[in-house]
Amino acid sequence: MKTIKCMMEHLYWADGRILDALEESGTKNKDLLKLARHVAVAERVWLSRLQGKGSAQYSLWEEAEDLTALRTMFEENAEQYRVYIEGLEESELDEMIDYANQSGVSFRTSVRDILLQVLLHGQYHRGQINRILRIESAEPVQVDYITFARL
Repeated sequence: MKTIKCMMEHLYWADGRILDALEESGTKNKDLLKLARHVAVAERVWLSRLQGKGSAQYSLWEEAEDLTALRTMFEENAEQYRVYIEGLEESELDEMIDYANQSGVSFRTSVRDILLQVLLHGQYHRGQINRILRIESAEPVQVDYITFARL
């Protein structure tokens, strides 16, 4: 449980760093902002599933309104995940969650695997965002776990 809590703290930190980099870049690239929004919405989708709620109301690939709205969404996600994780017992990590994906297909996945999906999915897309920033001649931001762990 300690490892998952630490990795989640890294996720909140890395989300903030990516938003800062997007802000500093001044990018108007709609696809880049859409990708950042996708990360935020995916975090919310998985949290809804963990909470036993549906997620059909969330659209994973809409354009982002602006960085302020994205930052708010990431902050709300972090707050809600912190509450969820604090209430989670080690023994609950292997409990199975039944849910339907965004296409309505039923799945059954452990809490542990859902949390790992959230962690790895975000890191994958933050790497893509950094690559696009570099292509646009903007400065990518360091979001590696080891950088976070040294703070």
